[in-house]
Amino acid sequence: MTTEHAAAAPLKRTPLYEQHRALGARMVEFGGWEMPLQYSSILEEHRAVRTQAGLFDVSHMGEFQIEGPEALPFLQYLVPNDVGRLAINQALYTTLCLPTGGVIDDLLVYRLEAERYMVVVNAANIAKDLAWFQEQARRFKAVQISDRSQETALLALQGPAAQTILQPLTPVDLATIRYYRCLPGEVAGLACLISRTGYTGEDGFELYCEASAAPLLWERLLAAGKEHGLVPAGLGARDTLRLEAGYCLYGHELTEQTNPLEAGLAWTVKFEKGDFIGREALLRVREQGAARKLMGLEMLERRVPRGGYTIYDSDNDGASGRNGENQRAIGVVTSGAPSPTLNKSIGMGYVEASRALPEHLVQVEIGDRRLAARLVALPFYKRRK
Repeated sequence: MTTEHAAAAPLKRTPLYEQHRALGARMVEFGGWEMPLQYSSILEEHRAVRTQAGLFDVSHMGEFQIEGPEALPFLQYLVPNDVGRLAINQALYTTLCLPTGGVIDDLLVYRLEAERYMVVVNAANIAKDLAWFQEQARRFKAVQISDRSQETALLALQGPAAQTILQPLTPVDLATIRYYRCLPGEVAGLACLISRTGYTGEDGFELYCEASAAPLLWERLLAAGKEHGLVPAGLGARDTLRLEAGYCLYGHELTEQTNPLEAGLAWTVKFEKGDFIGREALLRVREQGAARKLMGLEMLERRVPRGGYTIYDSDNDGASGRNGENQRAIGVVTSGAPSPTLNKSIGMGYVEASRALPEHLVQVEIGDRRLAARLVALPFYKRRK
């Protein structure tokens, strides 16, 4: 049977699917999963996370366990960041690269024990990443890889009220968990790994638990947070929040055709640690300079830049128009949305390095018009600590 006639694979569902339906969530397809886009409105959920708190179901993410005497050298070879610097119960962010330097995925790596790690991967890339891990593991004799994605759920409690909401539910002193640190403990009587991480630009916690415990954990968190303004939040708000925070999204800012240096992730590439997949290619990029650079984009007119739209070098006055024969294409938008915090349309995109300057005027082709915008440094939003 050809792919054209094959039945589409059914969408996967997280352990919280029934909870989302009961809350009236608008469900959409995302990376092969049926996920909540929004419950009330993206705007309300976004603002709740910025001012109070939001609770996200991100159980579609994948979790791999890497263990054994060679777990560390394996991970050091696999990723550009320095896993060797991790203390137990510490995490880091990294890309996963091809020999070309292109990005297979972006990950979190947790060191849970001396020889046991958890790697968190993007939902759409679970099968691809697992195959890559297993292929590279052939070079090592004493490392075991297991996919724990199906039995693991992940809830993200994000926002300035997150600690206030969570602390009464756990005996763990949350003040002792610093950013990118984690501790095992109980939350609302349920075993969790409590991690001070997130994808919103706000303080918050990500809670890993057994899939069977997720519905009860979700209900107890929402009940405890009600008096503090906690709301369930969907993928729509998650996207606008991460965009304001300048975080990359795989498939948009990061692909196998982009590298971490041009994506503004040079801080995750540790050349001095020794060999890793993609090192030689990334050294060449560093020596020659990246040909393009990821930049923020603020629209000066009331239209939204979307992924794939072309960015043109602007005329001196930055005026919009229909033709612009003298303008030259210098880049492409990767993500865009209205920003509730800035009250303007924003985006991210790759721009020729020579033109990737903050405040540089550009135009974005939207429909049959080229509309005025300016390049800005990322992030758009940074919380006050």
